Amino acid sequence: MKHLSMPCSIALFSRILFLALCLVSGNGFAADDGSLEARRKALAALLDEQWQDQLAQSPELATTIGDYRYNDRWTDNSLAATVRRQQRAADFLKRFVAIDSSGFPEAERLNRELMIDQLKDGLEFNRLRLHLMPLDQTAGAHLQYPQFMSVLPTNTVRQFEDYIARLNAMPAQIDALIAVARSGLKAGLMPPKFLLEKVVTQCRSLAEPAGLASAFAAPLQKFPDSIPAAEQARLKAAAIAAIDGKLRPAYRRLAAFVARDYAPKGRREPGIWALPGGDALYRYAVRTQTTTSLTPQAIHELGLAEVARIEAEQAQIAQRLGHESLASFRAALKKDRSTFASSPQQIVAAYQRYNAQMEPMLPKLFGLLPKTAVIVKQVEAYRENEAPGAAYLQGTPDGQRPGQIEVNTGDFAHRSLLTIESTAYHEGSPGHHLQISIAQTLPELPPFRQQAGYTAYVEGWALYAERLGKDVGFYTEPLSDYGRLSDELLRANRLVLDTGVHYKHWTRQQMVDWFHTHSSDDEPDLQSETDRYIAWPGQALAYKLGQLRILALREEAKAALGDRFDIRAFHDTVLSGGALPLDSLSERVRAWIAASKAG
Repeated sequence: MKHLSMPCSIALFSRILFLALCLVSGNGFAADDGSLEARRKALAALLDEQWQDQLAQSPELATTIGDYRYNDRWTDNSLAATVRRQQRAADFLKRFVAIDSSGFPEAERLNRELMIDQLKDGLEFNRLRLHLMPLDQTAGAHLQYPQFMSVLPTNTVRQFEDYIARLNAMPAQIDALIAVARSGLKAGLMPPKFLLEKVVTQCRSLAEPAGLASAFAAPLQKFPDSIPAAEQARLKAAAIAAIDGKLRPAYRRLAAFVARDYAPKGRREPGIWALPGGDALYRYAVRTQTTTSLTPQAIHELGLAEVARIEAEQAQIAQRLGHESLASFRAALKKDRSTFASSPQQIVAAYQRYNAQMEPMLPKLFGLLPKTAVIVKQVEAYRENEAPGAAYLQGTPDGQRPGQIEVNTGDFAHRSLLTIESTAYHEGSPGHHLQISIAQTLPELPPFRQQAGYTAYVEGWALYAERLGKDVGFYTEPLSDYGRLSDELLRANRLVLDTGVHYKHWTRQQMVDWFHTHSSDDEPDLQSETDRYIAWPGQALAYKLGQLRILALREEAKAALGDRFDIRAFHDTVLSGGALPLDSLSERVRAWIAASKAG
């Protein structure tokens, strides 16, 4: 991400929740008579049961999508709960496998296959014990809790009381988090030491502000007029008492644990290869994040080729602007203060302007359009140093809570303005906001597919969407198009850097040196990006691989259909199945091509 659009929400508790969501239970269902109709009903009932169980066991997911039945609790991420989910998941998998899908409509057959694959991936995640590393500086659980405050509903007294109940439960969550980390320490499954030292700083910065200054007090900043003043005072006092009396001490305890017992024993090498069974851990990450069978070596070589291609295009722009080489052009840009932000407000305003510019162009590209609004907000100060340049947080399917583009305005004087346009399209429309808002309201899909978060699809679509600005006449200035290419180059660099550190045993300095040679990124983003790839193996591979697959399918459709190719119909085909593994997306598009050729 420069654009960290957390897949699945893209789900706020992405890494912990994804597997928690898959490892849910069920109690047996009645045997059917074996007829096609009975088997189809059995699958529908089992999918519904599994989804309801997901929501009950993953309250953060329920809240994020606007289901407030479990608003007063958190996911139980204790070691014991994880074991229970693992045991029940195996039973749930058996039940889905036992359903004979012969004769099913294609969509229902796919529903079963996707659910089976998700359950298998969840079981494998825990078998590999990846859940024993819950802390990192990019998407660690300690950061996800305060970020979650921005999606909490605060329209009624009951909703404020639910929020207070969650605050009061935070010490137990932190204790469970420490216990999980201790278990990982015993197993030798440790994040890098230098990244855990950043976690200490983050925890302390979350523990320090008191009362209304706390990141956890965000819901208290504005009460609806419908709540009487006396009730507002009561709720505010109760929330502040929980923050100051329970939550802040819990974060101080977490900071002390990480500083004293955990970080000093963090691994010295940045690559996941250094962990016990590290190569298998990376293969799992590559497979699940990219939904392909590509090897790390093949991905690395593809990255090198894409970097060369994009830099050649950038060099042409540099020459048109009077520079001898791409390197001299990059050096000149670093000295040109007009290409850097002059204030945080300038960055926010630019994102707002580009999203507004794209809005009237969407009907030219899509028949399906989002019904949920999108807003731009600044990243909280406590995570500016490690946060990406921008990220997207989904709204609710009913549109009551808008989607949010969160932009990092920290160290604004060193943040380039050149990539804001492409990033705005990536995070907003026609990128994440459009895709996710459409997916979660598709009536023909079961809920687990409406909320699916296959990273290669979701991030591949968002990267593809950046180029759509060119299709509707944007990026007309050379510097603007150079900025777009810079963002695409970042994703190509990721193929090189992620495989470099986790497969080829690169050092962090090698990664930084590559970035400095093959990037125009500003220094704050360059540093946080490097650490993100170290902390989150495989995730950064998804963008370019997904984009290239969508582009290839588009060219395949154009070649097959000729004058009958309709860009709106192509996009609607890609979007109307929700997020999918890349091979399933290819099957879907090729079926549309065949149907279109047949008239």
